[in-house]
Amino acid sequence: MNSETQPGSANLNTQADVAHEGTTQLPQVQEPRNPGTALDLDWVSSVQINTSAIERRAKTLPGRRSVKKEYQAAWLLKAISLIDLTTLSGDDTKGRVRRLCAKARQPLSAEIVKRLGVEPITTGAVCVYHEMIETAVKALKGSGIPVAAVSTGFPAGLSPFHLRVAEIEESVKAGAAEIDIVISRRHVLTGNWQALYDEMRTFRQACGNAHVKAILATGELGTLRNVVRASLVCMMAGADFIKTSTGKESVNATLPVSLVMIRAIRDYFDRTGFRVGYKPAGGISKAKDAVTYLTLIKDELGTRWLQPDLFRFGASSLLGDIERQLEHFATGRYSAAHRHAIG
Repeated sequence: MNSETQPGSANLNTQADVAHEGTTQLPQVQEPRNPGTALDLDWVSSVQINTSAIERRAKTLPGRRSVKKEYQAAWLLKAISLIDLTTLSGDDTKGRVRRLCAKARQPLSAEIVKRLGVEPITTGAVCVYHEMIETAVKALKGSGIPVAAVSTGFPAGLSPFHLRVAEIEESVKAGAAEIDIVISRRHVLTGNWQALYDEMRTFRQACGNAHVKAILATGELGTLRNVVRASLVCMMAGADFIKTSTGKESVNATLPVSLVMIRAIRDYFDRTGFRVGYKPAGGISKAKDAVTYLTLIKDELGTRWLQPDLFRFGASSLLGDIERQLEHFATGRYSAAHRHAIG
């Protein structure tokens, strides 16, 4: 497509191969899960962070790459395929969850898909509380979209330990293919790495074949060094993903936190040969922010991590803004936000 091509006439299957590859269905697991390793306290204690350098790098990220026109559209299509479409509200109903699942199955209107010239895509997963797993599983039957459930006393993680383990087991029995657990922040804040390792190891075992995402609640860990150390310990204990936040903290996903977590993932891969996924969650609601995160992943970890088995966005409102941007690309007009409501 050249610069004179009209909006909506591009076949995005031919554009930005890295962004388009593998956008349909999930999970596309292509390699062994991270089995974990023995706890290496020397590695954990040796971690040092140059906070000012990390913050400087993070500030430059939004302006470092300019992605326009069909390439931006291709990246946004990729972003849709990586969203864990989420509802975690006290007033969730079965009807809301069914509507969310319908949106996960068809995140873009048939008209926009046709105008863009792409195959239909789905979101990466649907994420709900335990009570809504059965409803989500039924609504997603045959779609290939997994159900993720938050667990272990989400969001605080302060219920009795045996109940947290039992909650995981019950969610797996109910049909959850992925479990988003919350760690005990006190283990990080007191430097009790053995306790964190043992906790995470037990959670991993309780998940069985379900993939486990370890939520660090980074906004409550105090320092970037604590974030990196917690990331390493959770990966050593067998986490399939490390995730920034529950979305309920006052500070959720940020670029500095993402940068240090991503580099911890890279270091772990370099030492062990096992790839661990990354999930930023909370506060990512704009299409331009999604592109920033995707370019960060590509720069730091490479193209392999731009697949649903290794990267997800935890989001509820991000999809709506991406829809608006894609509709603008396809038609030249912005639609009203209320036309893209979810749930």
